[in-house]
Amino acid sequence: MSLLFDENLSHRLIRRLEAAYPRSEHVELVGLKGQVDLEVWEYAAHHDATIVSKDNDFRQLSFLRGHPPKVICREGLRPTFALRSALPRSASGRKRADSAETKS
Repeated sequence: MSLLFDENLSHRLIRRLEAAYPRSEHVELVGLKGQVDLEVWEYAAHHDATIVSKDNDFRQLSFLRGHPPKVICREGLRPTFALRSALPRSASGRKRADSAETKS
């Protein structure tokens, strides 16, 4: 699983989480800063990435469009580093999360 961090999250999360999520990106680093949410959505779908955001817009898009991409939305999350607790901590945790999502 690769993560695509929305611009409302720090790009430093990539470095902090690279061991568990080595292919992760940030919208700013892939040229999507300031773009409409649908552009970010399409990029994530095309690159098989899970969008991680603190705003509700992507969650609403997921209700309207379904997936891919998957969305992790942590509204009002403070501080940003607390996001790490919302993500699976190991490869086996990611596999369990992925298989649980596949079943639902």
